[in-house]
Amino acid sequence: MRQIVLDTETTGIGEGHRIIEIGCVEVVNRKLTGRHYHQYINPERLVDPEAMEVHGITDEYLRDKPVFAQIANEFIDFIKGSQLVIHNAPFDVGFMDREFGYLNGYPMTKDICSVLDTLALARQMHPGQRNSLDALCRRYGIDNSHRELHGALLDSEILADVYLLMTGGQTDLSLDSQEDKDDQPSEQELLSQLVVDPSVAANLPVYGVSEEEGLQHKAFLEMLKGKSDSVHWK
Repeated sequence: MRQIVLDTETTGIGEGHRIIEIGCVEVVNRKLTGRHYHQYINPERLVDPEAMEVHGITDEYLRDKPVFAQIANEFIDFIKGSQLVIHNAPFDVGFMDREFGYLNGYPMTKDICSVLDTLALARQMHPGQRNSLDALCRRYGIDNSHRELHGALLDSEILADVYLLMTGGQTDLSLDSQEDKDDQPSEQELLSQLVVDPSVAANLPVYGVSEEEGLQHKAFLEMLKGKSDSVHWK
């Protein structure tokens, strides 16, 4: 099974905002392959100051980067046919579909990939607890001390480690056996309820965010200022 662990950074949240960074790492049969896709994107608009505090990506840095139309084909080639693994998938899928929608004749995410939401998985496995990416790193003993700002590739690499630990660990290609597989819990049973249904993904809201998402965003910014330890901005 080919999975792509994906994260994006954006100019902000809400109507009219755009993707400015995409980071992906490839997992095949529960083994990190070392392949990745990483791209900064000129959003053709300014980055909100609040978003810049989160990821540190400036308008000046993005000025000479390609626009989404220039990278759309290579991005699709990398992810098509895979299962996307995303933390708070509706956020990223909504932005991806917005970008695809600006281009004539391009598919929506549901047309080329299935989607697994690790935030939904974490909430099922750890109800009532914090399930931001930072909280999951602490829970599973993953060192993310080098993560001072959000970055799409770094976050996707961290999420890949979190996801594999949440669902039984990475496969050892040299020692894999049927007996080992029999000892592991069924990943299919664990995740069957958590894949984003294409019919739902097709109707994901593209513009605007809920009041709850807005509050989560503000809470995360307060955390960055040292006022609280809140949830992941996404």
